[in-house]
Amino acid sequence: MTDRVRIGIVSISDRASTGVYEDKGLPALRDWLQRALVNPIEFAPRLIPDDQQTISDALIELVDAGCSLVLTTGGTGPAPRDVTPEATLAVADKVLPGFGEQMRQIGLVFVPTAILSRQVGVVRGKSLILNLPGQPKAIAETLEGLKHPDGTQRVSGIFAAVPYCIDLIGGPYLETDESVCKAFRPKSAIRPA
Repeated sequence: MTDRVRIGIVSISDRASTGVYEDKGLPALRDWLQRALVNPIEFAPRLIPDDQQTISDALIELVDAGCSLVLTTGGTGPAPRDVTPEATLAVADKVLPGFGEQMRQIGLVFVPTAILSRQVGVVRGKSLILNLPGQPKAIAETLEGLKHPDGTQRVSGIFAAVPYCIDLIGGPYLETDESVCKAFRPKSAIRPA
């Protein structure tokens, strides 16, 4: 039986949170996760402004509510109002630098300004929190990675490492649709079908 998973999805934008324009982050996260995961998913969405305390409070609330995975989108650049990484690091028990490093590697395939991105990955309790880019196309590329025209993997997406990370921190067993994203686990960690 496939484990049920609760996932927090947080879109961080002053303008979208006040209705100046339509938020595209939450639909992009929901769409990709529904395609990538075989597990039944319960989403806990939040649309909030670029405010460090508000972001930290939302992350703590989602972790406390049992979200094994919390994905944020927006607020990771160098502008004064971009405080998502600071808010995330403020609630972290452990920092996982490899997630941010890989996200920037993926972004650099497209634009040299990807080096300005400050995304982080952290663990709080039994939850993995990841800061993703703000644009829907970049969200999918970051999670899924990049493929050659023949379908082979060109650059690994970060989500390939997410299920095993969640195993290691005591969360549910995430199973992916391999046509979207093949999760990597050592043989000893693979659950029999």
